[in-house]
Amino acid sequence: MEKAGKMKVAIQGEPGSFSYEAAHKFEPEAEIVPCALSAEVFAALDAGTVEAAAIPIENSLAGSVLEHFDLLLKHDVRVVRETMLRIRHNLIALPSTKLDEIERVYSHPVALAQCRRFFAGHPKMQSLAFYDTAGSVKQLAGLNDRRVAGVASRAAAAYYNAEILVYGIEDNPENYTRFFLVRRADEAGIAAGANKMSLAFTLEHRPGSLMAALAALSAQGTNLTKIESRPVHGKPWEYIFYVDCQIGEAAEESRVLQVLSAHCGMVKELGRYAEARGVE
Repeated sequence: MEKAGKMKVAIQGEPGSFSYEAAHKFEPEAEIVPCALSAEVFAALDAGTVEAAAIPIENSLAGSVLEHFDLLLKHDVRVVRETMLRIRHNLIALPSTKLDEIERVYSHPVALAQCRRFFAGHPKMQSLAFYDTAGSVKQLAGLNDRRVAGVASRAAAAYYNAEILVYGIEDNPENYTRFFLVRRADEAGIAAGANKMSLAFTLEHRPGSLMAALAALSAQGTNLTKIESRPVHGKPWEYIFYVDCQIGEAAEESRVLQVLSAHCGMVKELGRYAEARGVE
């Protein structure tokens, strides 16, 4: 039983997932609240049934988690911390299973796509999409079938008392995911050592508007570390831009918001936080 007073952190996915690992990296003593869908994670945060949410925002190979950008904009929340995890995929099965017994391998589609070389070398194994990496390991006990395996983290194997048959089956070892810790806006505060900001903005539909906005930021000496565009729902050919930038002080953040407001129809701060240092 969880002790009273532990922070409740929602994740999309099962215990043992990479989001589960990230949540514990943010808050080692947290009570993790698994959700089936990302929308449910944010709904739990809105309702106050959890105090925070740990969400993946970008993978070094697969790119951005676009749904999470949309949910950050839609909800009254703020990013308060970020961290990065090294993503290591492992072939996991029931204890005492032999590799040549495996016929079907389940995992999240992104995880399977990152292990193509392994499956090409094991043509007997059929890769099948599943809703979650850790969920693919969770189901092993229920199926009780030595022909079935999952692809997930070492934490998932340990959590569900399964066995890793092959470690590190991902094609590219330079596989990292950046995670955000998100809280309700009225509880977010300003993190100590905050030197990075995420924001969203829309532009007037005229030639050169994006260039003008970016030039205004450049004139402030602001270093953009990421820019991402998403379509505005219901407004064809109009876009929302998501930006991460480094900031040196609170005054710089105010200047960034001010110069963007002169060029943009909407500007929303998504969070101020300390830039992640180091990878696990």
